[in-house]
Amino acid sequence: MTEILFYHCERARPEAVLPVLLERSLARDWRAVVRLPDEAAVRYWDDALWTYADDSFLPHGAGPPAADQPIWLTADETLPPGRQILFSLVAEGVEKGGEGLERIVLLFDEDGAAAARDAWRAVKASGQAATYWRQDPEGRWQKAG
Repeated sequence: MTEILFYHCERARPEAVLPVLLERSLARDWRAVVRLPDEAAVRYWDDALWTYADDSFLPHGAGPPAADQPIWLTADETLPPGRQILFSLVAEGVEKGGEGLERIVLLFDEDGAAAARDAWRAVKASGQAATYWRQDPEGRWQKAG
């Protein structure tokens, strides 16, 4: 069963958190999908992941073929095959899960908290397990529910 994690970005914006989580996923040899709200967000992240740090970049793509990209950026709900993790900046549809995925991670801040609560209820109503994570005062992630 796919593990669904809700990451409440209270001390750092999702824009700061996502690249770190993507690095960790690649270190595990996982191939990732990043689901974004629209094509403008895909273009933003396509640029941002090349330049987010002075000393590194995250190999990714937003155009075909998806199978060749270690990180796939999309505004679509369709998942390319062979992925282990989905990072979503969109709460809607998280409960649908993803066949073959190890994890789904929903990243949200205060602006997205109401939608994340709705997604949490939908996940629980579907009988899936979900965990809630928040940052402690030092910025470390702690399981909170």
